[in-house]
Amino acid sequence: MQKKSTFIFIAQLLFIFVSLLSLPSKAVGAYLLGPRDVVRITVYNQPDLSIEAQITDRGTITFPLIGEVQIGNLEKGAAEVLLADKLRDGGFIKQPQVNLLITQYRSQQVSVLGFINKPGKYSIDSVSYITDLLSQAGGIAPDGADVATLVRKDRDGKVTKYSIDLVKLFDASDVTQNYEVSDGDIIYVGRAPVFYIYGEVQKPGGYRLQRGMNIMQAISVGGGLTPKGTERGMYLNRSDDGGKVEALAVNAATPLKENDVVYIKQRLF
Repeated sequence: MQKKSTFIFIAQLLFIFVSLLSLPSKAVGAYLLGPRDVVRITVYNQPDLSIEAQITDRGTITFPLIGEVQIGNLEKGAAEVLLADKLRDGGFIKQPQVNLLITQYRSQQVSVLGFINKPGKYSIDSVSYITDLLSQAGGIAPDGADVATLVRKDRDGKVTKYSIDLVKLFDASDVTQNYEVSDGDIIYVGRAPVFYIYGEVQKPGGYRLQRGMNIMQAISVGGGLTPKGTERGMYLNRSDDGGKVEALAVNAATPLKENDVVYIKQRLF
């Protein structure tokens, strides 16, 4: 039964990952050039003016003939117009045709952390959403939770957290939780909740807690009762918010909570 449960969970993860890749693509937004972005600039019929440059922390580049130019916080098209205007107004070229290509996006990054297959920082080059970043990071790890947290800090330093129910997002197509992400955001996926089962079961130990799981399902995950096991007199230990542990009498339909410890007794005869 444990192998079957593991197979089902892996299949669910694969479904989520495929869903990440198959969701409709979003409209591309206007990317604003920023520090550390690398750009390649060419001017039609003017090979001597072709350069590749990294935008400085001040948002500037140095361009032949016209010197330092502020292109930070501009869209690609606006930067092309600015450079063309300076070349024309400076008397260098009558009708310059400037093309700017962003070769490396480095100024806007989102961190995807926790129980992720490929945690790290990921660059965003257009309008991007939670699903886009999770897909880039390889999806959720096998021991990752089905809830993610989006952490965002505004210009005043205020931190806001958004909880994202990944099951609802993918299974129920609840796109209202597919938040747009921006530079500096953090997406965090914690470890999946677990429960423990001991006593007269075939495979005692800790297991992933599925949503809505009850005692009977927990026994199944633990391999079923041993020949000496009984469903009579079962109990579980549950900790409250203050850390106090309480022993509770339970039955097969009792729902489980995170970190519950279920104990299966030995039958008397």
